[in-house]
Amino acid sequence: MTTALTERLRDYPRATPLLGFGLAAILLFGVAPAVLSDFRLNLLAKFLCFAIVAAGIGLAWGRGGMLTLGQGVFFGIGAYIMAMHMQLADAARLGNDVPEFMEIAGIRELPGFWQPFSSAPVAIIAILVLPGLIAAILGFGVFKRRVRGAYFAILSQALAAALAILLTGQQAIGGFTGLSDFRAFFGFTLSDPVNRQMLFFIAAGTLLAVVALIRQLNNSRYGELLVAVRDAEERVRFLGYDPANIKIVAYVVAAFLAGIAGALFTPIVGIISPADIGIVPSIAFLIGVAIGGRTTLLGPVLGAIGVAWAQTSLSESFPSGWTYLQGVLFIVVVGFIPAGLAGLWPLLKGWLDSRKPAPPPAEPAVGTEEKVEAR
Repeated sequence: MTTALTERLRDYPRATPLLGFGLAAILLFGVAPAVLSDFRLNLLAKFLCFAIVAAGIGLAWGRGGMLTLGQGVFFGIGAYIMAMHMQLADAARLGNDVPEFMEIAGIRELPGFWQPFSSAPVAIIAILVLPGLIAAILGFGVFKRRVRGAYFAILSQALAAALAILLTGQQAIGGFTGLSDFRAFFGFTLSDPVNRQMLFFIAAGTLLAVVALIRQLNNSRYGELLVAVRDAEERVRFLGYDPANIKIVAYVVAAFLAGIAGALFTPIVGIISPADIGIVPSIAFLIGVAIGGRTTLLGPVLGAIGVAWAQTSLSESFPSGWTYLQGVLFIVVVGFIPAGLAGLWPLLKGWLDSRKPAPPPAEPAVGTEEKVEAR
C-alpha cells in the first residue's frame, strides 16, 4: 500500500507539498492545542516566531550564500514598533498621555518618534516596510561594492551589536529593561487564554504562509539565479545579470520576515529588550538554521523549533549545560554534517543502498544461444 501511494505521489508532484502543508496544518491547528497546556502552547508560539526568522535566513544563507549574522536588527525593529503601539494603546485606554514606564522614568511628554505608532495602520505598515527598506539600503551599499563572505558577516553582526547598545541607552524606549507589561493586542485582552491561543494560531498561519512563499521563490527562476550567484557569481555576471540585485532581493525578503516575526514575538512573550535582538540572539537564529539544514526548505524551520525547544527543556533541568551542548551541536554539524540534520537521510539512504546485494546478472533470452551458434 505504501509503495502504491508513493507511486501515485510521483505521478502527481503537486500533491506532495499539499499533503505536507495539510499535515502541518493538522498538527499546528488541531493536535498542538489539544495536547499542550496553555504555557507550552505559548512557548510553541514563541518558537514559531524563531522559525519564521529561520526561514528567511535559509533563503539568504542557504540559497544565496550570505551569512546573515545580524537578523536581530530587523527582528528588533518589528518587535519594538509593535511594543510601542501596544504601550500607546494601553496608555490611551487608561487615559494617560504617556506609557506607565515613562511616568516612572519622569518623562511627561511623549517623544515625537513615538507619536506615529499610536495609529494601528501606521504601525502595521511600518512593521512591513521599515525592516525591508533598511535592508535594501544596506544591501545596496554592501553588495554593489561586492562585499561578501566573512566581511559581510562581520558587518551584519556589528549592526546588531550597535542597535542593542543604542537601545540600551535610550530611556525613552525602555533602556536596558526594554518594554513590557502589555495589556491588550489590537483590543484583545492578553490575559485571556482564548486570546493567547489566537496569537498561537496567527503565528502558525504566518509560518505556513512563509514556508509557502519560500518554496515558491526556491522553485522560481529567481531561486535558480540565487543558487547560481552562490555557486558561480562571476559566471552569472558574465551572462548579463547583476548578482548584487539578486542578493538584495533575498536580503530584503529575509529582513521582511524577521520584522514580522519580531512583531508577533512581542505580544506572545510579553516583553522585548535589547537582550532579545543583540549578537547572541542573531547567532542563535543562525545555529538553528545550520543544525536543521540551511539548503533545504523545512530544515531551517524544524532546526529553529528544535533548538529553541531543547534550550528551554534543558535549561529547566541543567541551566548551565545548554551552552555547552549548543556549541557541541554546532561543531558536529559544521565539521561532520555540513548539510545539517536534514542531510542525514540522504547519507543514511546512500549507506543502505550500498549495503544491498548486487542484482544477479540477467539471463539470456530464449533462442539467443542458437542465434549465436548459427552465426
